[in-house]
Amino acid sequence: MCTNQNTNCVSISSMLPNFTPKEDDMFSRRCIWVNGPVIVGAGPSGLAVAASLKRQEVPYIILERANCIASLWQNRTYDRLKLHLPKQFCQLPNLPFPDDFPEYPTKYQFIQYLESYATHFDIQPKFNETVQSAKYDKRFGLWRVKTVSRKGLLSSCEFEYICRWLVVATGENAEKVVPEFEGLEDFCGDVLHASDYKSGEMYRGKRVLVVGCGNSGMEVSLDLYNHDASPSMVVRSSVHVLPREILGKSTFEIGVTMMKWMPVWLVDKTLLLVTRLSLGNTDKYGLKRPELGPLELKNTVGKTPVLDVGAFSKIKSGKIKIVPGIVKFEPGKVELVDGRVLGIDSVVLATGYRSNVPSWLKENDLAEIGIEKNSFPKGWKGEAGLYAVGFTRRGLSGASLDAISVAHDIANAWKEETKQQIKSVAARHRRCISQF
Repeated sequence: MCTNQNTNCVSISSMLPNFTPKEDDMFSRRCIWVNGPVIVGAGPSGLAVAASLKRQEVPYIILERANCIASLWQNRTYDRLKLHLPKQFCQLPNLPFPDDFPEYPTKYQFIQYLESYATHFDIQPKFNETVQSAKYDKRFGLWRVKTVSRKGLLSSCEFEYICRWLVVATGENAEKVVPEFEGLEDFCGDVLHASDYKSGEMYRGKRVLVVGCGNSGMEVSLDLYNHDASPSMVVRSSVHVLPREILGKSTFEIGVTMMKWMPVWLVDKTLLLVTRLSLGNTDKYGLKRPELGPLELKNTVGKTPVLDVGAFSKIKSGKIKIVPGIVKFEPGKVELVDGRVLGIDSVVLATGYRSNVPSWLKENDLAEIGIEKNSFPKGWKGEAGLYAVGFTRRGLSGASLDAISVAHDIANAWKEETKQQIKSVAARHRRCISQF
C-alpha cells in the first residue's frame, strides 16, 4: 500500500474537483496536490531553498532519488576531498559553519554541516523517490511531477504531484560524463570514473592514467602519487592553474575583493601575474593557459580554474607526468596523439559531470524557457512557475544566492494567492449568510 505522510500534500480531488488525471494514470498513480512548491533534489541547493522557504513560512515538499541528503558528496567523492574555497564562501543561508571547523573543511565535515543544517530547519526530504517527468499543464496552469518511489528492494509506488511552482535543484553534476575511447573495452585493466574513486590505496605500485586535468584530475593524480602509484595525467585542452592561496589569503577571496573596485580583465591580469611569480610558467610543463583569463572564462563558459593544493609541484618535478590526448587503448597500454605508447595498469576518468534535467523536464529545456539565457543573478527564474537553483556556475555561494531569490519570489506569490483564497472564502460565506 502506498502512503504519503507529508502534511503539505493532500488528495488532488479534494482541491481541484474538475481536475481529471489522464486515463492511463487513474489507477497507476496517486495524485497529490502540493500546497506550495515541489523541490527536486536534496543536495546543498535543495536544502538552501527549503530552509529559505521555511523562514518565509511557505510549505513545500522536497524529492530526492537517493537515500540521503547530498548524495553526490556522500557517495561520489574521494576521501581526501576538501572544499576548495574558504568556508565562509560555502555556507548555506542563515546557518554558518561551526567556529571550530577549519578554513577548508573536509568532505566529512561538510556532510556533517549539511546534516545539521537539515536538522536545524526540520527539512525532511522524501528519499528514494525518482522524478520520471515534470510537465507544465497549460490548461490548468499547474505542474505535473511524476515520480517512482522505491519501497524496499522489490516494491515501488508511483505518485503524481500537482503544484503551482517547481524548483529544479539537482545541480549541474547529477550524472557522470564517460567519453567513448576506441579500444577501451579491450583494455583489460581497471577503469573507473572519478565519482567511484575513493583512495589511491588500491593502486600502490601501479601505472595509472588519469584522463582530465580539472580540480578532480589534479587531486586524484596527487592522491595516487601519495599512495606510491605512478600517475600520468591526460591534458587535452588549455587550463588555468592558480595557487589556492596567495600570501596566506584565499585566491578566490582576493579575486572577489578586487572585483569590487576593478574590471574583470584587470583582476585576471593581476591574478595571472601573481600566479606566474608563485608557480612559474605552467605552459612549460604541458599546462597551456587559455586566452581568456580565469575569471572571465568562468563567467562566460563556466570552466572553473584549478586551485592547486600540491599537484603542480609534483608535475614540475616529473612525479606526475603530463601527456597529450588519447588515440586509442589496447590491452595494457594506450596510444597518444604524439605517437607515444604508454604501458598502464589502470584508468581513472576525471571527465566531469552533467545535468540530468533534460531527461525528465519534458518540453521545457532550461535553455528554452530562459533560465540559462539570463545572466547571474537572474538565471534562477524561468517561466510558468519554474525555478532553478545551482545552475548559474557560481558554486555554493551562487546557489545560496539563487535559493534566497527563489524563496522570496515564491513566498510573495504564495502569500498573495493565499490572501485571495481567504477573500474568496469570506465572500462565499457572506453570500451564504445573506441568503439564509
